Amino acid sequence: MPLFHFLFTALFSLHAAASSATTDTISAAQPLVSGDKLVSPNGRYALGFFETGSESNWYMGIWFNTVPKFTSAWVANRDNPIKQNTTSLELTISHDGNLVILDRPVNTIIWSSQATITTTDTIAVLLNSGNLILQSSSNSSEILWQSFDYPTDTFLPGAKLGWDKVTGLNRRLVSWKNLVDPATGVYREELDPGGVDQYLLTRLNSSVPYWSSGAWNGKYFALMPEMSSGYFVNFTFVANDQEKYFMYASYDESMIIRNYLDASGQAKTIVWLESSQSWMMVFAQPKAHCDVHAACGPSSICNDNALPSCSCMKGFAVRSPRDWELDDRTGGCLRNTPLDCSNRSSTSSTDRFYSMTCVKLPQNDHSMQTAASSGECAQVCLSDCSCTAYSFGNGGCFIWHNELLNTRQIQCSDTSSADGGTLYLRLAAKEFLTQKAVRRGIIFGVIFGVSIAALGLLAAVLILLLHIWRNRRKFSGGTLNKGQGGNGIATFRYVDLQRATESFSEKLGGGSFGCVFKGSLSDSTAIAVKRLDHAYQGEKQFRAEVSSIGIIHHINLVRLIGFCCEGSRRLLVYEHMPNRSLDLHLFQSNATMPWNTRYQIALGVARGLAYLHGSCQDCIIHCDIKPENILLDASFAPKIADFGMAKLLGRDFSRVLTTVRGTAGYLAPEWISGVAITTKVDVYSYGMVLMEIISGRRNSSAPCSCGADYGVYFPVHAACKLLEGGPGIGSLVDRTLHGDVNLDEAERACKVACWCIQDNEFDRPTMGEVVQILEGQAEVSVPPMPRLLQAMSDTGSSHSKCS
Repeated sequence: MPLFHFLFTALFSLHAAASSATTDTISAAQPLVSGDKLVSPNGRYALGFFETGSESNWYMGIWFNTVPKFTSAWVANRDNPIKQNTTSLELTISHDGNLVILDRPVNTIIWSSQATITTTDTIAVLLNSGNLILQSSSNSSEILWQSFDYPTDTFLPGAKLGWDKVTGLNRRLVSWKNLVDPATGVYREELDPGGVDQYLLTRLNSSVPYWSSGAWNGKYFALMPEMSSGYFVNFTFVANDQEKYFMYASYDESMIIRNYLDASGQAKTIVWLESSQSWMMVFAQPKAHCDVHAACGPSSICNDNALPSCSCMKGFAVRSPRDWELDDRTGGCLRNTPLDCSNRSSTSSTDRFYSMTCVKLPQNDHSMQTAASSGECAQVCLSDCSCTAYSFGNGGCFIWHNELLNTRQIQCSDTSSADGGTLYLRLAAKEFLTQKAVRRGIIFGVIFGVSIAALGLLAAVLILLLHIWRNRRKFSGGTLNKGQGGNGIATFRYVDLQRATESFSEKLGGGSFGCVFKGSLSDSTAIAVKRLDHAYQGEKQFRAEVSSIGIIHHINLVRLIGFCCEGSRRLLVYEHMPNRSLDLHLFQSNATMPWNTRYQIALGVARGLAYLHGSCQDCIIHCDIKPENILLDASFAPKIADFGMAKLLGRDFSRVLTTVRGTAGYLAPEWISGVAITTKVDVYSYGMVLMEIISGRRNSSAPCSCGADYGVYFPVHAACKLLEGGPGIGSLVDRTLHGDVNLDEAERACKVACWCIQDNEFDRPTMGEVVQILEGQAEVSVPPMPRLLQAMSDTGSSHSKCS
């Protein structure tokens, strides 16, 4: 859990009413007083006075009543907190019919609904939707004012985000200032005021969006194709003469959903999990926090591969540490030492430059100057007191003035882009003194160390030259030989692989990265050659990944024999698997695979993943576990293949931020949330594959015509059977086995699969634990229903529901 969540728990002191009041209505004769609360008829939402933070600021608003962790849904007086004694406050109907917060002793109005109404006979009602409405007491259909028209940071199911063309009302979200202060923040979410059917995320003081949803195509927004799957909500977009808005509704009314604009500038969707008593994020846009405009404020560096993602540049310190702790980093960083601008002579300035490599250059205004070299560019900057940084390259000398915004750490291989490179940050000379003293202290040690290192380097070079000479001899004369074996992998020439595969004539299969062809080494050993037709990697990165994956050896992992990297050609050479991939033996109409073989395949894949996650030098997250990537040797022993999407994770880290990768139907919920992933995404995919091994059919395929009693989504049906208990487990197993099944193993496998596909990654087992359970060394209990899967599959059919 991120640090700020702990700080949130420590700093957020809630003093909301603990009354057992069940009323949902306010009238002039029945006001809501401090210490009491209104509760919606379904009990989900409450309205009352609450306190946040450490400054004793009181607000009136709506929160999720059934969630023990205080979570706001709407705040009335967000920019006008109440600081006096709250015992005199009440929420009531005023003499003009409006809903007001009143300081009773002096009859001061602190907040008002400010509706234009012609009747004073009004009441306020908190609906099941969380909408607070002001209506005529004699005509309930006449809504005079509603909180849904004035949202703060939260977009509830049933509310509208968009425009009322008649009144000009713009229903939009504006973020909180920070985690504990509901005051107006710096980010907003709204429908495009330019007329395009899309919604935008922008800074409150800017009209330039930093993220857009893409235009509505009738089913989903163009840049959000994940909406097409529906997840657990139904989306609606309406555009007519009176209104233009976007809204959503939940398929499962028992599910508590919050869609909100976070103080960090990301639009997020979270779901409350009763099992873990916590919110789980299932969606975030933009997925990368660094894509939010000025997310870290001025003079900072944003890094999506670090937690927290914001840090100050060298020579700068956090402007407001408390704000940073509360997730408001927009204030950025301040310079430690003022620049030397006593005169405008570049020759007498004592300021120096600190080089920041592998960065996306600042996105705020800059100018282009005439300079023939980096040195000349530096002199141009020093001659201008407002110059804070420069960059030389990409066709010129670029100068930045005053604050630097949106500087971002990137992979060094990406600096060839127009906005990537090296930034030279202007600092006072004092910032370099400590570093200079340290250098003096170690210079003598370095001299001695270099002499020793030189001898070692010479020895290493000789060994490397010998290694290269031996490899060249192996491939000389146009004969293709076997790889080196051991921990080494061979480097092949393209012409040799072309000859070994007979010009790539026998195709074994293919995927998004390219095609696989059968070949043969000179000693008749069969090989599989994967030609990466769509690999847009640099040679250095390609070789690094090959060397990392090439050193892993496990009986349940396909062995990489060698590779070819010539110009734009990228090829991988693997051992050949005669029984092809698992999907061919599970899903084809004539497929037959006995239960014992299936169970051993499930166990072997689990062992292979456990090795990747826990026994390699670097933890490897495969990211694309599915039947097509599980190959079978001559004895039907499984071997995990296709590491094209794999992510290497250093042992000092437990999670990593990365773009979505993998195959629909096997993706864990956290892939769509924009948060850092862990090895548990592989566990989820494995659980989905295990379901398919058990049933012999795709999880998402249509119901079979052989009398099956389950609907379109098998994992939910399997979870229901486990919860029901009794002898029904046998009905889950592939009917082509005709009952020739070890029921104890089948039940064990079903339980493991259901635990693996739990919504919360912390509820899933590790692959090491999965191995122990399948081997019978550990017991496993009945898992709870994966609620997200149940909601996704529940489209009104009773097939997907447990009784």
